[in-house]
Amino acid sequence: MVWRVGRRAGVLVVLAWLGAGCGSKDSEAERYVWKLPTGFPTPRVPADNPMTEEKVQLGRRLFFDVRLSRNETQSCASCHDPARAFTEPLVTSQGSTGETHRRNSQGLANVAYATSLTWANPSLTTLEAQALAPLFGKEPVELGFGDREEELLGRLRAVPGLEAEFQRAFPEAVEPVSVATLTRALASFQRTLISGNSAYDRYVYGNEVEAMTRQQKRGMELFFSERLECDHCHSGFNFQDATVHETTVEPILPFHNTGLYNEDGQGAYPAKDPGLIELTGRPEDMGRFRAPSLRNVAVTGPYMHDGSLATLSDVLDHYAAGGHARMVSGGEASPLQSGFVRGFTLTAEEKEDVLAFLESLTDTEFLTDPRFSDPSTVP
Repeated sequence: MVWRVGRRAGVLVVLAWLGAGCGSKDSEAERYVWKLPTGFPTPRVPADNPMTEEKVQLGRRLFFDVRLSRNETQSCASCHDPARAFTEPLVTSQGSTGETHRRNSQGLANVAYATSLTWANPSLTTLEAQALAPLFGKEPVELGFGDREEELLGRLRAVPGLEAEFQRAFPEAVEPVSVATLTRALASFQRTLISGNSAYDRYVYGNEVEAMTRQQKRGMELFFSERLECDHCHSGFNFQDATVHETTVEPILPFHNTGLYNEDGQGAYPAKDPGLIELTGRPEDMGRFRAPSLRNVAVTGPYMHDGSLATLSDVLDHYAAGGHARMVSGGEASPLQSGFVRGFTLTAEEKEDVLAFLESLTDTEFLTDPRFSDPSTVP
């Protein structure tokens, strides 16, 4: 197994990652049964990591295991809490060593359908590759195993019974416990984190006419209206423009500038996090970030890439003003922001209607699903 990680402008970029001898037979993938909500397509899965229940259960155990952090203080779930749709309440995340990060932790609900991972990195397109960043990244430090892969693998091999679980999940692997099998197990578990049983889903896909309140239905009409333009970036079954699934022909990788900042009147974002431009070097990519899914959005605050907007009410005010920067300065819109962020006017009642609609996207069953909980507490 060979993997290489590079860095551009302080941002982790996976340049190559090749695994050998840890795939599973096609028959194993064919017998995996997805538990998909009505109206949801089958997620796309890498050919070298077909889904099996053994991988999913191993990945679930590893996801909640603090031994994945060098000082054994954090697990993946530390920043991705199931009860908050796999997000956290901090403005920006904090790593296992106490280092404060520059970005807000993204949710993992329906991450199986995302065409790219993290806020502004088009090179991270698989969960297997993305898992390398928190495990081994140094800027910032998350789980803290940078340049210490063998230390992590040795720790896992020493856990009674764990190597046997790896062997069951990866029966063809030459070395059962490896970086490749570790990341593939984590990715398999994360692909099962599918949320699609909100009041909205029961109303739209389940034909439960009373599932949504009248207020939520009024808010839905506003959300999908040309007046607000919300659904241009938050569209489809996942309320996200960048989605991929089994039948997607050509995935798209859109990133957007929403006018959150305009420090110089020319669209500049804070130097500590200017967005996609860090990787592309293209001036037009200043301030561009990935649009997240809005599923369970009512429980995933604070919002935006830097957690700078505390509530959904603040988020609506941002878009109503045509960008937070414009709202703060009272000046012109950023020349780099999306043309869909034009501003709009809502009455107090209409604003409450839209907020009520966003609440209808909460899937309470998903937030408490024992399949996604810590197996040490809920087998």
